[in-house]
Amino acid sequence: MSGRTSGALLALLSIVPLAARADGVRPLTLQQALAWAHAHQPTLLAARARIAASRAEAFIPRAAWYPRLAANAQILEGSTNNTTASYVSPFGIDLPRIGGTKTVSSGSWSASPSTLAVAGLRQEVFDFGRLAALSASADALAESEAARGEVTALDLDLAITESFLAVKAAKGVLDAADAALKRAMAHRDEAQAGVRAGLRSPIELTRAAADVARFDVGTVRAAAGVTAAQGLFAAAVGVPDALLDAAGDVPAAAAPPQMEAALAMALARDPGLRAANALVVAQSERTRAIGAELRPDLSLTAALSARAGGGPPTAGDVPSGGGYVPNVQNWDVALVLSWPFFDRVVLARRDASAEQEAARRAEADEERQRLVATVQQASVNLGAAVEAVPALQRSVDAAQANLAQANARFKAGLGNAVELADAEGLLVEAQIQLALGQFEAARDRARLGRAIAETPE
Repeated sequence: MSGRTSGALLALLSIVPLAARADGVRPLTLQQALAWAHAHQPTLLAARARIAASRAEAFIPRAAWYPRLAANAQILEGSTNNTTASYVSPFGIDLPRIGGTKTVSSGSWSASPSTLAVAGLRQEVFDFGRLAALSASADALAESEAARGEVTALDLDLAITESFLAVKAAKGVLDAADAALKRAMAHRDEAQAGVRAGLRSPIELTRAAADVARFDVGTVRAAAGVTAAQGLFAAAVGVPDALLDAAGDVPAAAAPPQMEAALAMALARDPGLRAANALVVAQSERTRAIGAELRPDLSLTAALSARAGGGPPTAGDVPSGGGYVPNVQNWDVALVLSWPFFDRVVLARRDASAEQEAARRAEADEERQRLVATVQQASVNLGAAVEAVPALQRSVDAAQANLAQANARFKAGLGNAVELADAEGLLVEAQIQLALGQFEAARDRARLGRAIAETPE
């Protein structure tokens, strides 16, 4: 092959890394590959797991509206020097302090037993918007995660489509190289017959043999390119096979939209932009929820308890059991209004969340600008690639006509092996460039489809 032909082949090989050849490669159509990946690809499975986790987390603030039930049992030994002091209720239970022992001016170190068994309930009644804001923030985070899952799916579809097209292009290059090798071998045989008949000089045969060796190397490299593309295709789909072949024809793509329409489509449905906007909403609601922590909170509390103390009471007798059996029953119901109207830490958290909200808005604007640039670039690249394909086809047609003339001159004894080899090299280069041009046009159409969030059919 000529230097330009080798350069074109190397350009294709640079698309995918080299891989070892193997027989019995399993073929898949593009639709089959996409379907298999959506069902089994670990990247998508991980994205779906993250979506499920975010939706489960979105239920957490709503769970605060459910009643909380708790139980507690205690037995303790200690002094019982009573005064007007209070004690902390068991965790999760609002237990009012009831009863008391004899009040003394100075305490004693003697110990008395006490027992307690209690079950309690707390129910949120009204929170002045805090839980609603937390729920909205969690919902927005779940929406953002779902949108990121769509981004993952679209990116995977694009990678599979590009690798499928790369296999097709590599096989096109291999077909061109293989056809050139067969023609070179036929020319070598013709030259050999001419030399034996004394009609051609030996240099014609040596040049033809050199061309056969050159095209043979090109065929080996083209076959390596096919294997490399098949390896990338298998990796993109996520199959356990080392190699995967592209079967069937390249699906016909719909006519691409004009740039203005493409921009409108991308801004309306791009999941990456939707994810960024959802993060803005989530942070805004988070700021509102933090501020609501300084609002009042109304809750209902109730408890059913049994207790007993063995210390000397102010009046009456020590309960039966001497404090070791909780046999004195009590119940209570209360409506509690609390209002932590000033907390500098809460205010600092609210201000920090507001700054985070501003950062999220800036990131959403950045994502929008990136999307616009991506659509514009993809549209321009696709237009250039599509316009190049007819010219590349004309180049192949002209090269085929040139080779036919050179072959006719060679057979008539008017041309030589150098002229024929140049015609062969020109045709192979044109065929490879056509395969690459068709690949680039199909790839750029797929990239524009990804930019406008177009789902492959």
